[in-house]
Amino acid sequence: MKIICIGRNYADHAKELNNPLPKVPVFFLKPDTALLRDGASFFIPEFSNDIHHEIELVLRISKTGKHIDEAFADRYFDQIGLGIDFTARDLQQQCKEKGLPWEIAKGFDGSAPLGKFVDKASLGNLNNLNFQLKVNGEVRQHGNSGDQIFNFNKVIAYVSQFITLKSGDLIFTGTPAGVAAVKPGDLLQGYLGSDCLLEMQVK
Repeated sequence: MKIICIGRNYADHAKELNNPLPKVPVFFLKPDTALLRDGASFFIPEFSNDIHHEIELVLRISKTGKHIDEAFADRYFDQIGLGIDFTARDLQQQCKEKGLPWEIAKGFDGSAPLGKFVDKASLGNLNNLNFQLKVNGEVRQHGNSGDQIFNFNKVIAYVSQFITLKSGDLIFTGTPAGVAAVKPGDLLQGYLGSDCLLEMQVK
């Protein structure tokens, strides 16, 4: 099982971090040890003083595919859920300054909390999905899938040119603006529409 993450897929988020808008999808991987399931608590690691939340729509791949045509890419995922791409922003900045890969800032243990999934057929227009993250009851991030620079089909088609997708793989599809640091005691709740699919405590 692979965790594939799309970076800079919302223009407002790219701008808030002073990143240029990509011309093709930017992606990186997290190991399976990054997953946090079933509402497990996230413990802030000792190696960072600036862990940011990034709420994301997550696709669950349902069958094997490589060099997938964009027109048929929707046949390769069956469920959509919510996840958080926790990022050690201080370590990421150090990596960027040195031109190094980001994995140390993105792939650490527990950096990919995963909420519940729902059947995509029950969601209607997949290009108009509203989602948000509340921190201690206050809306911190909100986005709509229609604001993605690269929609679900484009992401799947592009990634599959390089990596074979298999059933059970997860694609984190990018985060909207509003990322910020978390602190011990924070309660994070992720909503898809009006449904809370993800809830977890920061410790």
